[in-house]
Amino acid sequence: MRIIRGKYKGRKITAPKGFKARPTTDFAKESLFNILQNNYQLQDAVVLDLFSGTGSISLEFLSEGCKKMTAIDINRNYIFHIKKQFDELFPLKGTVICDDVFKFCKKQELNYDIIFADPPFNDSNVKDLPEIIFNNPALNPNVLFVLEHSKQYDFSENMFFIQNRKYGNIIFSFFEKK
Repeated sequence: MRIIRGKYKGRKITAPKGFKARPTTDFAKESLFNILQNNYQLQDAVVLDLFSGTGSISLEFLSEGCKKMTAIDINRNYIFHIKKQFDELFPLKGTVICDDVFKFCKKQELNYDIIFADPPFNDSNVKDLPEIIFNNPALNPNVLFVLEHSKQYDFSENMFFIQNRKYGNIIFSFFEKK
């Protein structure tokens, strides 16, 4: 894994010890950030990364110049690893929180410009995530929500859905509240 764009383009990213999840591939990540860079303002954005895992997506946003990044994961080892990377590359720009993403999204104000989520593909609660996000009373009115998921889910009927892009077994669904 590596950072594919921005200030730290080409820098290798290591996975935390004992990492058992499926990180977003460099190909899918590059495609995602091409879409984001061409359609949204990443510089100075306040971003939330849910199910952060390796921190790869968080680091990519920071490398692209986002103003603030919050990374959430339930695994303490992953959070420690992400914090170490934030402190090394982007001191004072990144916050890490160890919490259950679904609980966090229900109890915290989601005042972010961009929210990205890469939940485990086998988590049956994935189908509820767009509603949990868009029902948050403090949600930024112009938020972009990007959900990485498997082919088993189709969010095209969701009222906030705008498009999806497929890259092998990975689908990015894009949602906006306008």
